[in-house]
Amino acid sequence: MAKLGSGSVVTALTAGALAVVTLLAVQAKNSASATVAAPPGKVPAASASAGKGVTPAKPPAVPANSGEGRRVVYSPGQKRVWLVDPTDASADRTFTVMPGNVDPSPGSYVVFRIVPGPYTGSDGKLIKNAVLFASHDGAIIGFSSAVDGSTPPPDPSKHLGGIRESVADGQALYDFAPYNTKVVVVA
Repeated sequence: MAKLGSGSVVTALTAGALAVVTLLAVQAKNSASATVAAPPGKVPAASASAGKGVTPAKPPAVPANSGEGRRVVYSPGQKRVWLVDPTDASADRTFTVMPGNVDPSPGSYVVFRIVPGPYTGSDGKLIKNAVLFASHDGAIIGFSSAVDGSTPPPDPSKHLGGIRESVADGQALYDFAPYNTKVVVVA
């Protein structure tokens, strides 16, 4: 039996790894072209190349008990926000959020302050596009985006009312909800 040098073994392993990476990249490219990209919070439409019988996932409907008119609807239980404007269907949007560990009670509120930022939030993260609407147990409750785009769970050792969303969703919410906009909190 012939001995293989260490250089031959390393070369063979490297070639094998490159083959696997190439195969995975091709598969990822093919699956990425199966759907059409959509803005955050919107459901992508199925593309013609996706094949017959493919139905895109439908986002949850606005909760029935969330009032009427132009409003922001927030469900801590579903970790979801809806921007609702019956007069402008293009403004309708829904997206997931990461709630703080201090939740507002269900009910109707109004935005009392908006802060473009960036500034340091109560959790020490640099945030922007804050939309504040409630306070509870000494914590200010509102929506904001971490400048770095992260949405980690809140530190359980802190009393935090920040509700975090992606940067794009945060900008949409900030643009949609100026001072005095109605915010409805549902279970």
